[in-house]
Amino acid sequence: MTAAQPDVSVIIGAYEAMPYLVECLASVEAQTIDPERIEVIAVDDGSTDGTGECLEEFAARVAMPVTVIRQENSGGPSGPRNVGLGKASGRYVFFLDADDRLGPEALQRMVAMADKNGTDVVLGKVEGVNRTAPKSMWGKTLDRTDVYSSNIKFTLSAQKLFRRELLTRHNMRFDESLFTGEDALFTMEAYLRADGVSVIADYTCYYLVGRDDGKHVTKSGGYTLRFDSARALMSLIAELVPAGDRRDLLMVRPFLITLLPQFGPVYARDSEKVRQHKLELAGPLMDAYWTPDIARRLKVGERLRLHLVAAQRADLLLPVVEFVKAKKQAAALLEKKGRRVYLVYPHFRDRAAGIPDSVYLAEPREARAFHGYREGGADSFLRRAAGKARRVLRASGGATPGGATPGGRAAAA
Repeated sequence: MTAAQPDVSVIIGAYEAMPYLVECLASVEAQTIDPERIEVIAVDDGSTDGTGECLEEFAARVAMPVTVIRQENSGGPSGPRNVGLGKASGRYVFFLDADDRLGPEALQRMVAMADKNGTDVVLGKVEGVNRTAPKSMWGKTLDRTDVYSSNIKFTLSAQKLFRRELLTRHNMRFDESLFTGEDALFTMEAYLRADGVSVIADYTCYYLVGRDDGKHVTKSGGYTLRFDSARALMSLIAELVPAGDRRDLLMVRPFLITLLPQFGPVYARDSEKVRQHKLELAGPLMDAYWTPDIARRLKVGERLRLHLVAAQRADLLLPVVEFVKAKKQAAALLEKKGRRVYLVYPHFRDRAAGIPDSVYLAEPREARAFHGYREGGADSFLRRAAGKARRVLRASGGATPGGATPGGRAAAA
């Protein structure tokens, strides 16, 4: 580290960001870390609303070094972030969206956390403003953890502190071919390659701001882009993590957060053509990555829908989606003296449908909500069912009678 090297490069990609950019930049100026320890690299991605002028006024006024780059619109957030990353010189980089803002002590706390623990990624607590923010990973401050031992896989936005040497060593950049989920791909790779991750849960480092004009990137884009995002993230996980429990643990994220919403209430409103197209797009992903262990980790309503997607049973899927859309509570059927809880979603024990009982069997974390449940039987039963499915697949040489490959369309049975 030279005397001139900043601790952190704050990279701001901005497109049509007014008036939100004003508060964003004010939050950077208000940081408690010394100004000479920060550099700001701001990329105006072809804005026409005064964003570029606001950035240049900021650069001329503040004590910290600010570089403003103005370019033609790139069509997405990846391009500006990559441009900024190419110019960064800090020991760490932080990607700040132009419509969000930082807590005053955010950079000081995150840099100190990384330096103290030698970790490559630091997550600072996120709070939503006029929008929801992820919550499950903020239960406790963690000096050092990883993607397998915590819930950080459920926050894959780019607004984290990354050690720049990690990104340089692995030539990491945002995928400019993706127009949604590009940050999930980048952040998951960083988690998997990192020498430790830290979590700051006792101070709000980042305020995720919901725009009133509806232009926030996560609200835009057609459904096919979501499948592109799921495909890319699943492929990355499969590339970097060998098949087994760890891979399945991580695969829960793209199945649950990216893929499943395409078969939620919106599916009931889709045209028949779009429904069929969604099933066609999902089919190869289910064939390649869906396993009994992933199915076991989901709630019954989630598992059932993905089981039917894997089986390409459009006729059975729609009634289940309608049931979910109506926000109905599935009745509980307790068997084996309360040690098994089946949730009676549509098609339960319908011979014509042919869906295995195990799909409807609640895991303990879900079953505990029902009076009369006695813990100790359901989990082991489903594990035995999953083990039996694996043994059948191996005995048949890797294919089921219906032609599905291991982890494929028969895997959740």
